[in-house]
Amino acid sequence: MAASEAAGRPAPTCVLGIDLGTTSVKAALLTGAEQGQVVAESCSRETQAHTSSLEAGPQGMEQNVWRIVRALNECLAALPQQQLQRVSHIGVSGQMHGILFWKKDKGCKWTECSTGPTFEPEEVSHLITWQDGRCSPTFLSSLPLPQSHISLATGFGCATVYWYSKKRLKKSGFPVHLLPEVGDPGSIAGRTICAWHGIPRGAKVGIALGDFQCSVYSCLTERTDAVLNIGTSAQLTISMPPGFQPPETPDPSSAVTYFPYFNGDYLAVAASLNGGNVLATFVDMVAQWTEELGFQVEKSAIYMKIIKAALAQNDSKLSVHPTVFGERHIPERLASVTNIAFSNLSLGHITRAVCRGIVENLCSMLPVQRLMDTGVRRILGSGSALARNEVLRQEVERIFPFPVVYGKDVDAAVGAAMVMFHRK
Repeated sequence: MAASEAAGRPAPTCVLGIDLGTTSVKAALLTGAEQGQVVAESCSRETQAHTSSLEAGPQGMEQNVWRIVRALNECLAALPQQQLQRVSHIGVSGQMHGILFWKKDKGCKWTECSTGPTFEPEEVSHLITWQDGRCSPTFLSSLPLPQSHISLATGFGCATVYWYSKKRLKKSGFPVHLLPEVGDPGSIAGRTICAWHGIPRGAKVGIALGDFQCSVYSCLTERTDAVLNIGTSAQLTISMPPGFQPPETPDPSSAVTYFPYFNGDYLAVAASLNGGNVLATFVDMVAQWTEELGFQVEKSAIYMKIIKAALAQNDSKLSVHPTVFGERHIPERLASVTNIAFSNLSLGHITRAVCRGIVENLCSMLPVQRLMDTGVRRILGSGSALARNEVLRQEVERIFPFPVVYGKDVDAAVGAAMVMFHRK
């Protein structure tokens, strides 16, 4: 093709994917290619959004929405303006189950910055996240049974609304008018009302998508694959056969939940509340101990040293059941350590046992035999905790009798962009 012909062609459009995660925000730009999609640019920023409130108490888990939006704006400002100007569709995913509130017509305000108009939160509450623990099992048992195959759990938005209603002694029923309309994944929620970091006015914005489903969508191509994700929490999932329908009523004691997926399919998911957050808690504990002993050590340095120590210990007889945060199907069962001996009390032994426990706990929820019975042939590994922790990867490869493939761009922002790309 002549250069002049190529120069006369309009530049291909881009699709922007945004993931509003538990600890960070990520944005990814996808462009079309002859063989599919190419991740042209991506950017990630930590939100540093965790905060607290007196009303929530020690079990509450809340985040500052202003900090999340600030991280989002920083991500977009870091992406190439030339490519943002070609964005035609935006896919959005985020942490599932949580909830926030805002006053009608006052959720955000537009301001000017160096890259043009942008928005900031206005009269909004904190985000009450999926990790929130204020709804006790006793409180949850007092609520109406859900008309769903998925059990209600603390951290779910509807449960939090009931908690607020009881806390303020309101006797009215559930405010159904607050719930959003449910639409098909990939359908359009609206269009951008003005230019935003170079993104043209009128770009189509898809309805919100679950971060878990988008993470799976970004990598799952074969039904014989299982996806293992270890980020803040951890999930192990497999595809259910076409036409599968979950039970009509929930089983609160089941460790496996059936999540709706795309095109009417379902995923069988072992969704653990204990993943990278367990290691973060362990690091916090070590940091607190060293501080109490009169020393100051950066948490990042502690993390690097404990992983290095664990790599020197290929095996450990120590057994750590790492459910510091409980599990939705057994919230009362917390963490424990057994088989303690004088010979396995080193930092390396303990770290190795914590990493193994995280993987074993997930495997106990969706056992290897069930994976084999379903026809699983390989594991696709993803997630920030798995990517940065060689000890976790070693334990995954030790416990699962399948080849393990680690995806390069397995994340929810890419998945959200892919959904919009395939449906635009």
